[in-house]
Amino acid sequence: MTPAYISDHIDSLSEHLRPAGYLNPARDWSVMIVLSTIVLAGVIVWNVWAFDTVANGGIIGAPIPEQVPTFNQSSLDTIHSIFVNRADEEAKYQSGAYQYVDPSH
Repeated sequence: MTPAYISDHIDSLSEHLRPAGYLNPARDWSVMIVLSTIVLAGVIVWNVWAFDTVANGGIIGAPIPEQVPTFNQSSLDTIHSIFVNRADEEAKYQSGAYQYVDPSH
């Protein structure tokens, strides 16, 4: 590929991208400002709707179905008994029922 070959392709591409009519900056800016205003209005309306929905306790999107808690009462009882046993052991150390002998003395 020679530089002239690449240059010819770039020139050909730029001819295809050139507007068919004359340049009108006032029209182009007007179109851009109108489209930007429409997009801005859409964003503002969306945000107001979303805020109003959430402020009134609504949900945006699909509601999450209620789930039944998945726990087993016997497991909870076992855990509770473990903590009761630990509390009893702690009370024995604090009351003096267990004597801790410090090996450094």
